[in-house]
Amino acid sequence: MKYFVKEWVVPVVVALAIVLLLNKYIFILVTVPTGSMETAIMPGDRLYVNELFDINDAKRGDILVFKSDELEEKRLVKRLIGLPGETVEVKKDGSVYINGEKLDEPYVTNAEGISKIFNIPEKHYLFFGDNRPLSFDARYWEKPYIEESKIIGNVIFRFFPLNRIGKVD
Repeated sequence: MKYFVKEWVVPVVVALAIVLLLNKYIFILVTVPTGSMETAIMPGDRLYVNELFDINDAKRGDILVFKSDELEEKRLVKRLIGLPGETVEVKKDGSVYINGEKLDEPYVTNAEGISKIFNIPEKHYLFFGDNRPLSFDARYWEKPYIEESKIIGNVIFRFFPLNRIGKVD
């Protein structure tokens, strides 16, 4: 019995404690409810999100999780489009321009919609979904800019469904 406890129970308990600590303080798990990020992320995908992410390392095109004042602090998963101090213009044909330069967005599906100009304040960011016709994102919000403090982390890995397991781009 002593051997069983030492060789099996103790390692299993230590492993579970490590997993729980990682899930509590380093990673969070997010389940995607809508198709706003298709085809990069599909409804029902379960994602690991790195909470130790430094927003200063964020790059345009990163997929981040944040809380939106617009949607009662609900966690959202969207792609980072605009950085602090930039001017983002969305044309009617769906093309996006950052400070007058066209943004290459190979991940976007059917982007036609409304034209709008965003002047992003300091310490704020702008996010859109990839599936623009289905995405209720900053283009339609009254408060389109997300404060730095509302950004939770970056999506790093999909662990479910098993046929789509892997890094998320």
